[in-house]
Amino acid sequence: MGTLSDCQIRGLVDSGVLLSDVPFGVRQIQPSSLDLRLGHTAYRLRSSFLPLSTPVSAILPDLALYSVDLRASPYLERGAVYLVPLLESLRLPPTLSAKANPKSSTGRLDVFTRIITETGDRFDDVPSGYSGRLYLEIFSRSFSLKVSEGLALCQMRFFEKREFLSESQIMERHRVSPLYFTEGGGSGGHVFDRITDGSLYLGVKLSGMPVIGFRARHDAGILSLVPGDSQKATEFWEAIAPFPRGEMVLEPEKFYLFASSAKIRVPHDLAAEMMPFDAAAGELRTHYAGFFDPGFGMSGEGARGVLEVRPHDVPFRIADGQPVFKLRYEKMDRVPDLPYGASIGSSYTNQGLNLSRYFINDFF
Repeated sequence: MGTLSDCQIRGLVDSGVLLSDVPFGVRQIQPSSLDLRLGHTAYRLRSSFLPLSTPVSAILPDLALYSVDLRASPYLERGAVYLVPLLESLRLPPTLSAKANPKSSTGRLDVFTRIITETGDRFDDVPSGYSGRLYLEIFSRSFSLKVSEGLALCQMRFFEKREFLSESQIMERHRVSPLYFTEGGGSGGHVFDRITDGSLYLGVKLSGMPVIGFRARHDAGILSLVPGDSQKATEFWEAIAPFPRGEMVLEPEKFYLFASSAKIRVPHDLAAEMMPFDAAAGELRTHYAGFFDPGFGMSGEGARGVLEVRPHDVPFRIADGQPVFKLRYEKMDRVPDLPYGASIGSSYTNQGLNLSRYFINDFF
């Protein structure tokens, strides 16, 4: 019982549980998830929505302002809501449910994506036994985008029952084989880094690097996500140098990328997920994607998590090491055939403060 791995997801494809309008791609199955791909039509909407008891197809005529053929005019405007029918659909058995989240490369672009199902009452959650199409809501907050049919912006995980590690289980796993490392290779943790409430409670790194973060530029041009395209990072981001006291003030509704203070490790029999926004920890959102595959950071002394931060309403001061996110671990039903970083084209193996893979980093 637990999250299904790559070999089991391939079994779902073979048995017709996972369907697609076009053949599945070679790298579409990840260690513990399936990449979901855009279809050829995007609908520009007046607002976001949940279908509830009404099929999506019955709502679109009222909410859609116009449609965009992504094969002819593949552009999505910043600040506009779009809905794209995906190439994949589901025929889940009664014992199997699913959950979606943006891919890491998507979250780092300040692109907000959510899966919608027919007559669904929640974003990203697919109930057991669901049979039908999948739709992706896309809202890009910082950049206008060029996309293409077949582009994967989100991924989906499958499970019969999710099993999260308890606080005592996390502590025991950390004692036997560290789940995170601080500067100098120590596994004891920063004064703020701790295991509590069934999660790792970890902080932000604002010192010890020539660049401690990046802020999205609002005067940038169109960002292309089309495979094979890339653009200079300096055209879309501003680098943030460290401040003398290891602190800085974040501006409301600006988008930032920072690194976690600790280096994280996710053993091959586990996956990890950042917890949803916690208002008690500050008026800011600290992730869009927030999912770590089995094997993340296991080829060395961990890899830093990249935090996608957007403050809300008021300026917010953060300090080096300040806890801004929780990480909870869940059991895999089976160890994946190819864990993260094992020759599957993993983009952020042993990462530091990495921008999305769509950029050429010309800051250094």
